[in-house]
Amino acid sequence: MCAVAYEDLIIGTGQAGPPLAARLSAAGRRVAIIERGAFGGTCVNNGCTPTKAMVASAYAAHLARRAADYGVDAGPVRVDMRQVKARKDAIVTRSRQGVEHWMRALERATVYQGQARFTAARTVEVGADRLTAERVFIDVGGRPLVPEMPGLNEVPFLTNIDMMAVDELPEHLIVIGGSYIGLEFGQMFRRFGSRVTIVEMQPRLIGREDPDVCDAVQGILEAEGIDIRLNAKCVEVARDNGAGIAVKLDCAHGTPRVIGTHLLLAVGRVPNTDDLGLEQAGIAVDERGYIRVDDTLRTTAEGVYALGDCNGRGAFTHTAYNDYEIVADNLLRGTHRKVSDRVPIYALFIDPPLGRVGMTQSEAERGGLKVLTAKRPMTRVARAVEKGETQGFMKIVVELDSRRVLGAAILGPGGDEVVHSLVDAIYARTPIDAVQHTVRIHPTVSELIPTVLAELAPPV
Repeated sequence: MCAVAYEDLIIGTGQAGPPLAARLSAAGRRVAIIERGAFGGTCVNNGCTPTKAMVASAYAAHLARRAADYGVDAGPVRVDMRQVKARKDAIVTRSRQGVEHWMRALERATVYQGQARFTAARTVEVGADRLTAERVFIDVGGRPLVPEMPGLNEVPFLTNIDMMAVDELPEHLIVIGGSYIGLEFGQMFRRFGSRVTIVEMQPRLIGREDPDVCDAVQGILEAEGIDIRLNAKCVEVARDNGAGIAVKLDCAHGTPRVIGTHLLLAVGRVPNTDDLGLEQAGIAVDERGYIRVDDTLRTTAEGVYALGDCNGRGAFTHTAYNDYEIVADNLLRGTHRKVSDRVPIYALFIDPPLGRVGMTQSEAERGGLKVLTAKRPMTRVARAVEKGETQGFMKIVVELDSRRVLGAAILGPGGDEVVHSLVDAIYARTPIDAVQHTVRIHPTVSELIPTVLAELAPPV
């Protein structure tokens, strides 16, 4: 066993680990970087980068089919799934190789490839090497949850990772899970040409959102021919006599069984923390396996931090990157940044996308806040009309007493970008009068934000 001492040790190369390694190296620290698989983590390899590349291909197919609406004759539209996959793979490969080259080129940094396991606090073994460090940073991410489901061990199924390897068009894709991953894959494969059924156990899709947002998203997907089955209880799967996959449902409406050719599980994620030997280092996890951290991302072990998806404090690339910023600034600049200062912001990358920031109306009301709300359908937004993409709406939630913006949902063209127009106002607790007095470019979707704020009223 070869023992090597470092000042800092980083486990994992997702969205938090690499920039932290670069920052620590630039500060003159000796850094060890451990990666057991592909560099770049979930986002680069089987998350944001590949899925958004495929969403772009699906959008191109959808727009081509609608070409006549714009006075364009595009002819018959055919999707080549092998080419879709090849394009996605090329983008992923460039990103992954870029991260690996970046890490290996850092001064004062050494890359180890293999499984990391703690043997004591701030002592980690990787193969034949035993590494010790003054500080350890865990950035190991998560993986798809494979639930206990009757019959699942008897049928072939896919997760979002496996779905990335599909280079043929499923005849009928059944998606179990009606949240972000399931909806994005469901719409993209419907646009590629598959028949798609989405099965959700709850009474609404993406249940964390306000009911009007959930209903609007459901309407958008159903308008494209996606079959959505809600209130699906006691889900079971089995092989069908016709060599397909049968999903047994107990729903209030529709047939009690759906038969498809491919099954995608999109029911959540679990952290990659079960094989690190955390107990040997005194690092506590919660009942779901997420590493317990305080407001500055310190674990229960002295000198050990957990960043990204494995700490349960955010499930997005941008929250993982913000974890890096919090830790780096606190350690290297002596600031006092906290996770609790972060305003929730995220997007659902269906088309049109949903951009979300801050509180929903439901969250604000459950918190005892009195609110005003305003909505404007995209049919009344010039930019949306000109683009021929008028599904969705803009919704803003404001606190009655302080007149500050609490949150917003932008479901429509560029909603994932437009929502950023309100981020600074929420962080700064800016009164809505100041937001309304800004001048914006016409014609854009963002220019309607002051107009929407002028229509605030108590919720009905």
